[in-house]
Amino acid sequence: MTNLIQALNSARVRGWLYQGLFLAGALAVAGYLVSNTLTNLANRGVATGFGFLEREAGFEIGESLMSYAASDTYLRALVVGLLNTLSVSAAAVVLATVLGVAIGVARLSSNWMVGRFAAVFVETVRNVPLLLQLVVWYTIMNRLPSPREALEVVPHVFLSNRGMKFPVLAEHPGHGWAFLALLAGIAAAVAIVRYARRHREATGKPFPTLPAAVAAVVLPPVAVFVATGAPLAFDVPALAGFNFEGGGSVTPEFTALLIGLSVYTAGFIAEIVRSGILAVPHGQTEAGLALGLSPVQILRLVILPQALRVIVPPLTSQYLNLTKNSSLAVAIGYPDLVSVTNTSANQTGQVVEAVAMMMAVYLVISLCIAGFMNWYNRRVALVTR
Repeated sequence: MTNLIQALNSARVRGWLYQGLFLAGALAVAGYLVSNTLTNLANRGVATGFGFLEREAGFEIGESLMSYAASDTYLRALVVGLLNTLSVSAAAVVLATVLGVAIGVARLSSNWMVGRFAAVFVETVRNVPLLLQLVVWYTIMNRLPSPREALEVVPHVFLSNRGMKFPVLAEHPGHGWAFLALLAGIAAAVAIVRYARRHREATGKPFPTLPAAVAAVVLPPVAVFVATGAPLAFDVPALAGFNFEGGGSVTPEFTALLIGLSVYTAGFIAEIVRSGILAVPHGQTEAGLALGLSPVQILRLVILPQALRVIVPPLTSQYLNLTKNSSLAVAIGYPDLVSVTNTSANQTGQVVEAVAMMMAVYLVISLCIAGFMNWYNRRVALVTR
């Protein structure tokens, strides 16, 4: 008994005990919920399990990055929906970041008109619900002219109520090798940047990092492209009947969702960037001016690298929000993961399994984004003793 009392007086033992009790309670609650759900489903004659994934889906998907037909399985349909979600989310993350950084910097501009425009943009997009913005963008896309009267934004790029048509490279086996060479060049550029940092820390001498990295990225794919004899020919869209043929295309649903997610998230990223820049002491700007740096150089070389330590943590939350907000695509008819899962659940009656899979997929995506951003945050964090 004395040993037990002494053990309970230890903060470490009490911590483990409390955590064990909490875990046991959470498992008990989860077990009760699962058991109760399975019992209720059995009483109502509802089949359970994931066997429905191997059955024929029987419905079409209007847009997919992989081959799909109504005769394919529900599992393949869900994979198509997942790829659609990932593609629009990844593209929106890039566009929202670029636009958000530009607007955030513009808010601090000494030019009154630029600063006011940026402020109006931020306050407007942040205070209008995203769902409403998606509906507005989708309405605009559907009000565009028909393909016969399509708007030619730039030569051979057409915008109509059927979406956007644009030229693409004609298929050739050499393109695949050139893409692999591009990936190798990117890896080489990363290695060059790391070597340049170590070289500068060891010798104090500058290293031509930018030219070397650009050469590593550009030269290998160009050399492979030339060596394989890949033609630089484009498949140009052309009007044939009531629609365009050839080239690449982007549907109105994808375009509306991409613009809506990018613009909405950019408003929040702009404020994050502005606060990060303002968190850097003004003495850093004065030091850059004393060294003879231009305002652009000061922003790129002095301010933004230090502001990243403030920007990255809240930026992670915005990336997570953007990915989860892509589920609103169902409101404008884009076949994302939520839309395909809802259709599958309605046809099979496997609602619990479908929703559980959808929750698990979004959880995994969010954890991957958070893990990568936390790794990057550690890379840019200020190292102290």
